[in-house]
Amino acid sequence: MPSRRTFLISALAMQMATAVRAQDATIKVRDLYQRKGNSLSDLASELEGQRIHVEGYMAPPLKAESRFFVLTRRPMAVCPFCETEAEWPSDILAVYTKRVVDVVPFNVKIETAGILQLGAYRDPDTGFLSMVRLTGASVT
Repeated sequence: MPSRRTFLISALAMQMATAVRAQDATIKVRDLYQRKGNSLSDLASELEGQRIHVEGYMAPPLKAESRFFVLTRRPMAVCPFCETEAEWPSDILAVYTKRVVDVVPFNVKIETAGILQLGAYRDPDTGFLSMVRLTGASVT
């Protein structure tokens, strides 16, 4: 019969393994939001401050030679900031990269990895307000 100590060590090991899998797994932008409304998901709260991998589509950039872009869950051919008729999706992820980003065609799925940050942040260069973002990110 396992001892209490063995049980506690096993439980801790399982928790650590689950956390490592969450960091290594690639999630989708929509996984960071509740199914209804614009609220953040429990998963987003659990992963805050951790390095995560997120897949999605690069929205047309706000400016050339930038270290910032927006990741969306579906392809967007038009920049909603530039076109008044364009509808900006509510479930987006601001991505701040380590280096200048090469623009990827709007319909090519990409994967980003970076530190998940939650809460209001206004970019000093673009004025873009984000509630969810990756910092120190890389793109593949």
